[in-house]
Amino acid sequence: MCWFSPALSMLLLSVVSRQMSPAQATVCSRWGAPSTEGLYQDGDVIIGGLFNLHYIPSAIDLGFTKPPHYEPCSGLDLEPLKYMYAMAFAVEEINHNSTLLPGVKLGYRIFDYCGRYPWALKEALSMVGGHTQSCDHPISLLIGASSSTTGTILSRILGPLSVPVISYLASCPCLSDRHQFPNFFRTIPSDIYQARAIAQLALRFHWTWIGAVLVNSDYGRLAIQEFQKETEGKGVCLEFIETVYRETIVNDARRVALTIQASTARVILIFCWYTDVKKLFVELAKRNVTGRQFIASEAWSTSDDLLKDPAVSEMASGVLGVAIRSAAIPGFENYLRSRRPDNEYLKELWETEFGCSPGEIPKASLPPCKGTESLEEVQHPFTDTSQLRVPHNVYLAVYAAAHALHSLLSCPNTHSPRTNITTCSSPKHIKPIELLQHLNKVNFTTPQGEGFYFQGADIPAKYDLVNWQKTPEGSLKLVLVGHVDGFDIHLNESAIQWSSGSNQVPVSVCSESCPPGTRMANRKGEPVCCFDCIPCAEGEISNKTGSPHCERCPSEFWSNANRTACIPRQLDFLSFNETLGITLTTAAVSGAMVTTAVFVVFLYYRQTPMVRANNSELSFLLLLSLKLCFLCSLVFIGRPSVWSCRFQQAAFGISFVLCVSCLLVKTIVVLAVFRSARPGAEGLIKWFGPGQQRGSVCLFTCIQVIICSIWLSLSPPVPQQDLGFQGSKVTLECAMASVVGFSLVLGYIGLLSCSCLLLAFLARKLPDNFNEAKLITFSMLIFCAVWVAFVPSYVSSPGKYVVAVEIFAILASSYGLLLCIFAPKCFIILFRPEKNTKKHLMAR
Repeated sequence: MCWFSPALSMLLLSVVSRQMSPAQATVCSRWGAPSTEGLYQDGDVIIGGLFNLHYIPSAIDLGFTKPPHYEPCSGLDLEPLKYMYAMAFAVEEINHNSTLLPGVKLGYRIFDYCGRYPWALKEALSMVGGHTQSCDHPISLLIGASSSTTGTILSRILGPLSVPVISYLASCPCLSDRHQFPNFFRTIPSDIYQARAIAQLALRFHWTWIGAVLVNSDYGRLAIQEFQKETEGKGVCLEFIETVYRETIVNDARRVALTIQASTARVILIFCWYTDVKKLFVELAKRNVTGRQFIASEAWSTSDDLLKDPAVSEMASGVLGVAIRSAAIPGFENYLRSRRPDNEYLKELWETEFGCSPGEIPKASLPPCKGTESLEEVQHPFTDTSQLRVPHNVYLAVYAAAHALHSLLSCPNTHSPRTNITTCSSPKHIKPIELLQHLNKVNFTTPQGEGFYFQGADIPAKYDLVNWQKTPEGSLKLVLVGHVDGFDIHLNESAIQWSSGSNQVPVSVCSESCPPGTRMANRKGEPVCCFDCIPCAEGEISNKTGSPHCERCPSEFWSNANRTACIPRQLDFLSFNETLGITLTTAAVSGAMVTTAVFVVFLYYRQTPMVRANNSELSFLLLLSLKLCFLCSLVFIGRPSVWSCRFQQAAFGISFVLCVSCLLVKTIVVLAVFRSARPGAEGLIKWFGPGQQRGSVCLFTCIQVIICSIWLSLSPPVPQQDLGFQGSKVTLECAMASVVGFSLVLGYIGLLSCSCLLLAFLARKLPDNFNEAKLITFSMLIFCAVWVAFVPSYVSSPGKYVVAVEIFAILASSYGLLLCIFAPKCFIILFRPEKNTKKHLMAR
């Protein structure tokens, strides 16, 4: 975001334009210069550098609502000093390279802007317009911007002039917009990539319940937005997001420490500057808040101030962070150690390190230096090149500029066909817009053998993954545990020492992951990371930890007891070995035995009036058909096969028709006998003699035989697995391929039964002391009631119980006929022989 108006921007541009006009070429003036300090090297082509070498001593107004302040800064920062000399070293190395910019000497102008945006702007405009004292050529390119805000300002102002700006530390994603910042480049990845890397770490370690602390700036806000975008829909929730302000960091640190102390999240992301993190760790240490795993952004993941501070070492142990990529620069350490106090910056370093004042005019407060002081044998942060991160970014920026200049200044072998004039540029007349075009296309290999190119404003994202580990002495050290290359994370998990001091990955969840066999059920009004574990229903499984839902098993399978796997459903049918099968078998066999016993009794007493009066031939045929009815139920028990499926329904249908036909004929004979006793009806009985009775039974039975034959020949029942019933077992049953055939069989039985019931009902009051029509009426009532109840029971019964219902109906109706018709007769024959006389039977 640019915080100055377009009008002011145009004013500044007009000033620069006047400075660069030919009329002003001999009178160079530096606009509003805050200081004259800097690092210079002459050359054919000059590049500029801006670094934040000093601390700001106090809070000052950085805007244009008041005139910019030019008070000198104090407190030399050694890291930016190293950045500056990385630029100088790269220029020196390029000038000694015979293949890169041959015949062209590269120079530089480097200034300190003290972290003040107005100063950065003034220094940049002065360098673009030409240096004050020596009226040097204006710079063609600027390496600078140690913050995104500075990069935004410089790019906005220098954009209309097409002066390229290469930043080594501005990481705001907004600067990737080529429409707004066409002249901006950087050698540090966009913050989007570090936020994505941290999101991938959270997903990799299954941290679903996280807290976040961020600085109130684009750096913090954009980072957390990208983190949330990357983890959206992947089960990661932020328990809290706390924002801190630089102006109120002391109070904010207390507030955030209380939030962390009260939270259940064990992993805390921190997107802040290291000074803010230091105050937060101090507050956490006061409250003895332990057991938290901190994830660091690159802004503080490699901070020596935190690593070496005993006050925060206990809190910071185990920190896992994303860091700017570290790379070696051969010869750079010797270059730093060979420096002498030949400028104001190194003089400050000498005063601090050696306690003396170098130069011809020493400071009154310090003794003069002897001249033997050197950095050669001194262990000092300035000469420590073990982990070059930002200096390497500066180094790459210089090489990118050099390769773009090399491409621009290299004359092609071809000439213009019309003018025969080469089209290359002169070092003295470099146009920034041409350099910008070549910078967009730069692609080279660094002296260390790595490929380098720009993707728009950015470079391919590469980071280090670092871990803060305790040493035996109790201090903290920075350990490289992996790296990020684009979207790929390469991590040595076994090398990580977590905040607990062990290699065990910390757990940070709102709810423990649901074990296999259960599913997650969100709690109403709570984040998706907070849930309950619900067991899967029957027939459903979840075979993974943390499954959001249960999957239904295929129709041939069923869930096991733990609901973790689908297993084949067991074949189930009504067998002779189970309790239900044994019970029905016993009932059927018992019925057949009782029927046999009745048959024997009737056979033994066949000459008695009780047997002879009730049409003994039809009675014996009826007993035989009842025995067949009892026995046909046994065909329904056992594993269904092709022949058993066909035979059971045919046996059932024919045996019952035979049985009902006997009863129907007996009823008709009773009616015919009594009707023939009336005057004029003597000839009626001849139509119902023994032959006609046998023929009638045979005719009725043959009709059923024909129905069954047609049914079984066209569409017979076949054994089939019933997958519709949801259970651990699949029923093997005889499937009715033709419901019409089965309905005709039952319908014909029902027709005969209803006819028999009607006729028996009409004959129930005929004279005789023992009228068999009454017995037939009761038996047929039971028979019809059983089969009327059978239909809905048959349709609604599941699995093998369909077969059981049909067997029960067969047995119930058979027992009803047997007991209602033959029990009273057997009782008289066996226990009341005095009533077994013709006289008693004929009396009313």
